[in-house]
Amino acid sequence: MDSLTQIVLGAAVGEAVLGKKVGNRAMFYGAIAGTIPDFDIFSSYFTDTVSALEIHRGFTHSIFFSICIAPIFGWLVSRYENFKDVKGWSLLFFWAFITHPILDAHTTWGTQLFWPIDYPIAFKTIFVIDPLYTLPFLTFLILAAYQKCEAPKRRFYNNMGLIISSTYLLLTFGLKGLAYNQFEKALKNQDIDYTKLETKPSPLNTILWSANVDTKDYYLIGYYSFFDKKPIHFEAYPKNHELLGELADNEKVKRMIHISKGWYSITKKDDKLLFNDLRFGLLSLKPEAQNFVFQYEIKTDNLGEVTFTETIKNKEDAKQLLNDLWLRIKGN
Repeated sequence: MDSLTQIVLGAAVGEAVLGKKVGNRAMFYGAIAGTIPDFDIFSSYFTDTVSALEIHRGFTHSIFFSICIAPIFGWLVSRYENFKDVKGWSLLFFWAFITHPILDAHTTWGTQLFWPIDYPIAFKTIFVIDPLYTLPFLTFLILAAYQKCEAPKRRFYNNMGLIISSTYLLLTFGLKGLAYNQFEKALKNQDIDYTKLETKPSPLNTILWSANVDTKDYYLIGYYSFFDKKPIHFEAYPKNHELLGELADNEKVKRMIHISKGWYSITKKDDKLLFNDLRFGLLSLKPEAQNFVFQYEIKTDNLGEVTFTETIKNKEDAKQLLNDLWLRIKGN
């Protein structure tokens, strides 16, 4: 999830653990702890693109990290805070650490919760930024922060934020199931043979859902809003895996395919060979669009070294996408 959401979640968890004893400092340290797992993004400054993608939401988003690192932070904080309970501070950091990847597990990217075991979890029930999850949560957190440590309302407001946000998170599973059934029916009605179907919410909401469908030679992408009245339309995107040629045996290419969970297509544009990660969709709802959210140029130097470079995004595409999403959410 986005940084603001993780800060709010960490602060609320911190309050739940130590709010009665240390007041707003529990929120403060919880907010810090809620952002620490995402420090793995700085790996992109020290390694290549493929390795950075493998590192992201790996070690720092694992149960192992939460268990091993929380006591270290707990001890450090207890050294200079008036409240000297190492166990209390360690519990605050542990719960703020562990709830971060648990929330991330509901997104499309998912997380390596069981690192070092290669078993990524991605429920794909919520977009990385969802105002319906974050804003009520933030509102109750602010209300709690203005109450005294031992005030019953402080605990009430904080608990309400946690309950409402968690209830919404559970609700997204039901919404995903309803959308999944609609996509299944549409594929059956249109006599489309497929081997795999995956669904995910579109940006900023859980009303409009998209589906990736794996067929023999094509990937199909379709959209469904709970306000739709017309049948679902699927747009076809050729896999073009053969365009990789000998690169298909390259170690980095294999690793990128593994990262994408096999949901990838290859395109050529202006003599550039592009690797498209289909899991995150497109920056456009227009038919036959090719501007995927995560698109990488595959380059090979004179020594045969292969590198992946993420293509530059057009800000205007993002603005247009938001407008298109709003119209599409209201139904086809």
